[in-house]
Formats: sequence, structure tokens, C-alpha cells
Amino acid sequence: MSNPQPNTNSFEALYEITRAINSILEPGPLLERVLEAAMGHLNAERGFVLLADLGGTGGYTVVAARNFGTTQSSEAFAASSSVVRNVLSSGEPVLTYDAQADERFEASTSIITQKILSIICIPLQSGSRTTGAVYLDSSVSRKAFTEESMKFLAVFGHLAAIALENAQRYTQLQGENRRLQEAVDRAQTFTDVIGESPRWKHILGLVERVLDVDVPVLITGESGTGKELIARTIHDHGTRRGRPFIAVNCSALPEHLLESEMFGYAKGAFTGASSDKKGLVEVAEGGTLFLDEVGDIPPLLQAKLLRLLQGREYRRVGDTNNRTADIRVLAATNRRLDEDIKQGRMREDLYFRLNVIEIRLPALRERKEDIPLLAQYFLRRAAERYRRPVESIHPEAMHVLLANNWKGNARELQNAIERAVVLCHGNQLTRKDFVLDDSTAPQEEGLPTTLADFEKQIIETTLAEMGGNRTRTAERLGVSLRWLQYRLKEWQG
Repeated sequence: MSNPQPNTNSFEALYEITRAINSILEPGPLLERVLEAAMGHLNAERGFVLLADLGGTGGYTVVAARNFGTTQSSEAFAASSSVVRNVLSSGEPVLTYDAQADERFEASTSIITQKILSIICIPLQSGSRTTGAVYLDSSVSRKAFTEESMKFLAVFGHLAAIALENAQRYTQLQGENRRLQEAVDRAQTFTDVIGESPRWKHILGLVERVLDVDVPVLITGESGTGKELIARTIHDHGTRRGRPFIAVNCSALPEHLLESEMFGYAKGAFTGASSDKKGLVEVAEGGTLFLDEVGDIPPLLQAKLLRLLQGREYRRVGDTNNRTADIRVLAATNRRLDEDIKQGRMREDLYFRLNVIEIRLPALRERKEDIPLLAQYFLRRAAERYRRPVESIHPEAMHVLLANNWKGNARELQNAIERAVVLCHGNQLTRKDFVLDDSTAPQEEGLPTTLADFEKQIIETTLAEMGGNRTRTAERLGVSLRWLQYRLKEWQG
């Protein structure tokens, strides 16, 4: 059988192919097009492209393949083929007209059993580093490929390597831009951790101690206490800042989807798995994986999570290869995990792996002195977001906020402030602007009953709102600083 070989049209072909591949900015589709072009021009029967990858078999992964049946079979062939190993180790191309008679491959059982005749394989090189290879073969014709084929494929491989490097840089820049945008969006994260109470200062002290220590942290507390905010603060100001922060709500995903979402899956792992898919662990590479509501992880998946924490290893669903993960794991829960252990819902060894450092967040009712600061902060954000002219909270309304039980903690307070800002007709929130849950609203008997008591409550509330600053408190109340100091001294006895 005679195959058409590259001729004077090769330069035109190279031009057209190069123009096509340079227009593709995603590495995966680019390499598919590279393989298609190489096989089409050289009339190869089979082919694959592989790239260096520490997570793959033998240090590389097949990323595009044709006529091998499955990607797994092409990966297996690449792993056992001395042709590929020679090219990757030497950085030199390989051409054989008759692989069955070629002494270089007489020990290669895969070539002999598959009756491969002609082979051509060239390296993909970035500078002096071999980053992958393009492999083509034929089992129909000897001398299917010639020296002209080699020249064409070598030039084409060089151009493909440049296009691939550009595509990888483009993808990297896209990812970096997304991370930078997220960083901009969260630029105020540390200042978002509002609180001056002793208990909250203790929390921030713990956060500061774990920033530069890559240790698992378990953040516990009721819903709405700010567990994800603390996790983001640890990430944004720790050693992995600027890298991915991937949050997984373990209670939001069905059990049968959680494993594939977290660890990814291999092509053909189940019906509908038409291609490999990265899991959230892989997406978080180099950064932080935040497992929210970790107590809701089903028992079967707990064993795989334990393996990830112990050995930094995981495996995609349906895959046979282990992968390694360079991530920091933070977890959060509003459950009593010690009780879950007793009930058999949580593995004790996993609990101890997650709970190297525990940060227990207090409920808002346990740090009520922070309510004025939080309320003012939420007011400023809501007024800006909803374009309302609201600037302050009336002392009587602040008293209502201080007396409320806040079952939903800071999240409920934020919702109450936002709703009040939207409903407010003036520039100050009053008591009538707040619609609170009857079960958590303050009872009337808790309010001051005399004018003197009410005056004292207003002054103390405003003083707390102003962070203890007497000058600003006097300005807010419209009284003189001297009068305010006289009242405070009178109450101190």
C-alpha cells in the first residue's frame, strides 16, 4: 500500500495547520486538533498525544488519542512502549520503517503482539525541557512514514509546542485573573471580621496563630456565626493566599454525587461520563479546600477523605491511578461531632485528623457588645448596595437589637439590617423599621419603665455603638461632652 507523503505542499499545510491551532486557546481542544492534523497529513491509523504529568502513569498522561478504543488503552500502551520512553528520556524523535524487524524494539511485547509496522514519535519541547510527545503508527504498511514525514512532524511538533505553551499560559492567566478578581472582591475580608468583645478577640488570636501553619482546622459553631468567613480569612492571610479557595457544602450535594464532585471521575466511569472530569480537590490544587458541614459526609466517603488527609492521595471515580494533592483542608460544622462518633455517624480517626486545631465560634448572644459594631457595618454595606441614604440607627432601635436573642446569629442580624434599610424612609433606622421574629424579639418588660432608665439605656447603647468614644457619643446624642461626663459619673456613684 502506498501512502501520499509530504511534498512541496507541506509548507502550505504547516501554514494552514499553524493558523488553525494558534486560534485555539484551550489546551485540551488544541491537542485534539494537533493530533487530528498530524494523523490526517501523514495518513496514520492510530495516534495519541501525551503530556508530562506527575499524576499520570509513568509521569505522563495521554490527553488526546484516536483509534485506540479508549484513553485508558492508549495510556497503557504508552506506559509499556519503549518508543515513547526513548523519546521522553532522550528528547530525540524516533522513526522506524519496520518495527517488527527493528532491533531497538525487539523486546517490546506491545509492538509485537499488535503487529505494528511503522512508527513515528516526536517530542514536544519547551526550551530544553521535553513536556510531552506525539505518537503515530501503522499496522498496514511498512515505510508508512519517511524522512520527509519526520521533517514535517518535527517542525509541526515545534509549532504545536509553542501553541500549547501559549494556550497553557492563557489558561493560567484566566485562572489567575479569576483568583485576583476573587481577591479584589474579598479585599476587605479581614476587616469584615468585626468584633471587639473579649471572646471575639480570642478567636482572632487563634486565627492569627494558624495563618502560617499548614495544619487542618475545624471551625465549629451555630449556623450564621461566620464559619466560612473565618475559613476565608485563614486562607486569604495564610501561606496559600492568592491561590484557589474551594468551598464544598457537604450537605447540599446528594450522596451519590458528592464523591464524583469532590474527587472527579474518569471517562467511562459511568453512563454519561463522556470525558475525564476534575474534582474539587484537584481544582483546589495549591490552595485551600473548605469542607462546610463536614459532619454530613456519608460514611463511605469518610474513608476516602481520611486517605486524602493522611497521605495526600485520592483517586477519581472509575480510575485506577492514584493522584496526589497539595492542599490545605479546613472544615466547619454546626453539629456535635463527638455525639456523631458515639452514634456511629462519624469516624473517630477522621474527626481527629480534621480537628488538629479547633476554633469554636461564640453565638452572637454570647458577644452582644459586638452587635453595635456589626449593625453599623451591615448598615453601611446595605445602604451602599441598595442605594439608600440611611446613615445611622436610632438608640431605641439599637436597644431592640441588643435585647434580641438572634437565633440565626450574625447572618440573621445582617438580614434584619438589610430589610430595615430597604424599608426605611429617612436617613436613620428606627424601631418601626425592624421586623423581628416574635420568638426572638425582646419582650416589653425588658424595656426601661421610667424616663431616667430610658435616658440611661439610650446613653449606654449609643456609647457602645461608638466604641466607648465619649466625644462621638455626645455628638450623636446632641448633648455637650460635659453633660455626658456628668451623667456617667453620676451613675458610677
